Amino acid sequence: MSITDNYNQIIARLIDDIDNKTTDQAPGSMQVPTTAYTDADIWQREMDLIFKKVPVFVALTQEIPNPGDYKTMQFLDKPLLITRLKDGTARVMLNVCPHRAMAVADKPCGNQSRFTCPYHGWMFTNDGTLRGVADQPKFGDFDKQANGLHQLPVYERSGMIFTVLEADGEVDFDGFLGGIMEDVGRLGMDKWHYCGKREIFGANWKIAYDGYLEGYHFAAAHPDTIAQRTFSNVMEFGAYGPHTLICFPHLAIKEKLADVPPDEYHQHENNGYDWIRTLFPNVSIFVAPEITMISQIIPGPKPNQNTTYLNFIHPSKPVDNDAELETMMDWLRDVVDTEDYHVGLAIQKGLEAHAFNNVTFGRNERGNQLFHKYVDWYLANDPNAAKPEL
Repeated sequence: MSITDNYNQIIARLIDDIDNKTTDQAPGSMQVPTTAYTDADIWQREMDLIFKKVPVFVALTQEIPNPGDYKTMQFLDKPLLITRLKDGTARVMLNVCPHRAMAVADKPCGNQSRFTCPYHGWMFTNDGTLRGVADQPKFGDFDKQANGLHQLPVYERSGMIFTVLEADGEVDFDGFLGGIMEDVGRLGMDKWHYCGKREIFGANWKIAYDGYLEGYHFAAAHPDTIAQRTFSNVMEFGAYGPHTLICFPHLAIKEKLADVPPDEYHQHENNGYDWIRTLFPNVSIFVAPEITMISQIIPGPKPNQNTTYLNFIHPSKPVDNDAELETMMDWLRDVVDTEDYHVGLAIQKGLEAHAFNNVTFGRNERGNQLFHKYVDWYLANDPNAAKPEL
């Protein structure tokens, strides 16, 4: 089935939901142990078997569009340096000097073709090659060719850059992300304007991710924001393996699509319905007419903590100034922070009280169920086990 046919079918089901006061449902409810959100050993296994082994998003193409552009970030225990080379390709490396483990790039972003370690002056080109050892005759023999910056795998698709933090041989990127990245590729984000980012802090990474996967909470948690535009607890799901498509209907969906042929439903994103596209294990993409928000959840440093980067991108660069975009970024940051992440922090306290052994996901929380089944599948570490399905 084509992407557009899939869209059309999902949206048609959504309209039926409005008519019949229904929503997409799993066969039954699902319980998840509260320790899944609190236990340090479980958290560490998630880091080792999921976050360090699967391709993870680290930068938008338009964050480093030009040769010499670079970005640094901390992802778990890995300090990363992401660069753009003269030939247009990207590199992802550990931002660690092979001499004494100092960071060679000490700013969050910039443009330079060479990096000089601030501790002893060793010099590297932006592809990670070690070009100069300061006062090498006194230092002694050192193989520069074999001691450049540690290289990580890099995959650039559909305006997004991914790496694998600890790769064991070849990684099947297309097998893991191919379907969802083909879907994302239709947006054309590789040519969009990067607007900036905001940083917020929350609870365990799965608490944060759970919030992106359902609209059951819209009426209670977002009465003056999202619920003013979108039905609460009405949604339809699609999936590419662990990655999900979630379609949320606007209150005016039937009026907006009344004269639209069913085979053209896919052309009306943000004009009757919205999509949330999630990339397992930690990314949510929300395209709005005003701006697109790409949420990136970084677990830790403790099991009950996460840092989330809200990255913003827009199809066009502002003509005069970006005051309106700045206002929209601040507004979305505030909505996610005060109406979602503050709730998540309260949930974390409740879970750590151990009042109950489990939390329950209802039949309507189908995206959450798929997500937790995939977390369990990865923690089982059995590649022969059948993968979960929506």
